[in-house]
Amino acid sequence: MDAVRVALLREVLAGTQWLGATRGFAGALRGSVVSHGGGLLLVGTPEYEPWHLAAHLVDEAAWSGTPELAPTLVRHAARPSDPAHLAVGLGRIEAARRGETLLVVAPHRPDAPLLERVSDARRAGVTVLALGSGERELSGMAHESLAVPESAELDLDTVQHLVSAAAGENWLPSPRGRRRLRDRVSRLADHLTAPPPARW
Repeated sequence: MDAVRVALLREVLAGTQWLGATRGFAGALRGSVVSHGGGLLLVGTPEYEPWHLAAHLVDEAAWSGTPELAPTLVRHAARPSDPAHLAVGLGRIEAARRGETLLVVAPHRPDAPLLERVSDARRAGVTVLALGSGERELSGMAHESLAVPESAELDLDTVQHLVSAAAGENWLPSPRGRRRLRDRVSRLADHLTAPPPARW
């Protein structure tokens, strides 16, 4: 989803809870990776790997000049023969330490082995974020969570678009207060005309 479509989607959602909720969650995500600087791990469930979110975060990291947003995609069925960026298995969560951030995307209740790994990571000092069904056990482990139940007006994929776009926005205030309109327009023009980052 490009910047124009995200802007149109935000216009449609004006007045709903979703704009504030996705921006708040994106702020927690970006704040965690920028302040800790330890890297971002992204994992789904055995049935759902968040490839699309990973690709969008890589794009936003490049466009926003925030390399910390580019995640390491942790996969349940990673094989050594996979390309390097797709060959990271669940052992990476076990190796995570203080300063790192773990984002768990789960449309349904995660299985017991994943929940155990997430719990161990949190005890090791990892910041845990959860995006998905709002399942109570995972949400209870998370420092920040955003629930997208099946009854929601939006689906999980659309919410991921909103979160990734918001995470790439400039959250840091200008030293002189709000940025001037010319500066904001200039940044938008740079963003829209920049060559796309390398694809997955």
